[in-house]
Amino acid sequence: MKLHINENRKLSHIEPEVYGHFSEHLGRCIYGGLYVGENSQIKNENGMRKDVVDALKEIKVPVLRWPGGNFADEYHWMDGIGPKEKRKKMINTHWGGVIEDNSFGTHEYFELCKQLGCKTYVNGNVGSGTVREMSEWVEYMTFDGVSPMAELRKENGHEKPWTVDYFGVGNENWGCGGNMTADYYGNKYRNYQTYVRCYNGNKPIKKICCGPNADDYKWTSEVMEVCFRHPAPAAAHGFMDGLSVHYYVVVNNWEHKGSAKEFSKEEYYRAMRKAVYMDEIITRNDHIMSEYDPEKKIAMLVDEWGCWHDVEEGTNPGFLYQQNSMRDAQVAGATLNIFNKHSDRVKMGCLAQIVNVLQSVILTEDDKMVLTPTYHVFHMFRHHQDADLLQSYLEGTEKIGEGEDTAENVNESVSVDKDGIVTVTLNNIDVEKENIVDIDFRNSSIGEVTGTILSGKMDDYNSFDDPERVMEKSFENFENSGNVIKVALPPCSLVSLRIKLS
Repeated sequence: MKLHINENRKLSHIEPEVYGHFSEHLGRCIYGGLYVGENSQIKNENGMRKDVVDALKEIKVPVLRWPGGNFADEYHWMDGIGPKEKRKKMINTHWGGVIEDNSFGTHEYFELCKQLGCKTYVNGNVGSGTVREMSEWVEYMTFDGVSPMAELRKENGHEKPWTVDYFGVGNENWGCGGNMTADYYGNKYRNYQTYVRCYNGNKPIKKICCGPNADDYKWTSEVMEVCFRHPAPAAAHGFMDGLSVHYYVVVNNWEHKGSAKEFSKEEYYRAMRKAVYMDEIITRNDHIMSEYDPEKKIAMLVDEWGCWHDVEEGTNPGFLYQQNSMRDAQVAGATLNIFNKHSDRVKMGCLAQIVNVLQSVILTEDDKMVLTPTYHVFHMFRHHQDADLLQSYLEGTEKIGEGEDTAENVNESVSVDKDGIVTVTLNNIDVEKENIVDIDFRNSSIGEVTGTILSGKMDDYNSFDDPERVMEKSFENFENSGNVIKVALPPCSLVSLRIKLS
């Protein structure tokens, strides 16, 4: 097998936000995961778990989406500001029927993003909210002047406005966000986004329109048509800066998704087939978007993606707590490689979700913390952030799997950073066979090469009793002749190489 790389042809820029994350008021993602409160025995800074924040900074979290998800379209932001003892309590009807005390609200979210050093992505309430409510939230967060909402923010202890980098106008409005038709939502989007005012021209808010449920291309087409419909000025590019897409790898079906820890080889390869389906979803949605936006001024944001398995036995079904194995790591690696390859259109991805929910990068239990295999994938792939995609392709791959559940045995992507160092990420999804890849550059000699690897059995995972079963390790199983790098990929492995050229 050979990987051909044209180091002289940069195709597109990989925005850091492609490696973004998603946090929702769901289960133990916020409470106990990211936030424990200022009075907790667990070490914290202004209520944020220090161990979790420190670990997330290591993977260079570029953006964090909040407060949902489903929760966004029943969230009323004024319930989450002011003295915590006076904040309204509510039942989280979407997730577990538990009490939401709103102790984590707008101020706490911006504090978390400040500690992480990441951009902000706030999701507004279209499903059960009003234009006025959304408009006043934007004013509260971003207006630096004299106004009712700016004064209220100051009364609550924050003199200066924050920066909202991205604002989502609703969430999954084709389903949990109101069961709307595309035409109805498109018109509602036009209305609501008008009042997402940009009060600071130096810090524009990027407005995100609710796109399709995965391969619902009819939704994409109809929403784009409505948003570009007369009298929309051409310069407004549909009144949007981005269109969201959601896609989850559900191995079996939504009623019986399958275990996160105990699964067959057939289910493993089914997950891989469904993971690489992301490429078709992006390609076809991009084609529709390009009918209206050929210059690709509108970004595609895959702001919910990941594996959705059955919850762990004995946990609240509404908390969506699941373990995370090498299978999940392979899904993450393949997905991130696909995002890189489509970085001309895909400008953000948000793994669902960041802590304790679905395919998380961290699990917590009281004061204990575990880094999942998916965490290590994000750490290995972090060098692609803010780099330029290089033209590359694999020659000699084979379809592996069982029956209809097949995928190419190796997937890859290649980028070059501002210092001229090339990053190659290679994933061998074959659970039984080593694969040899010869890496060939078109016109350059190969200098120093360093690498890391994540590998194990397909069902290996990290637990609180065995937190280091799956770990990123140094990788040296390659030969560098100066012209070709011969890499031996162990079964079920992900490898990242850093290459200096001369």
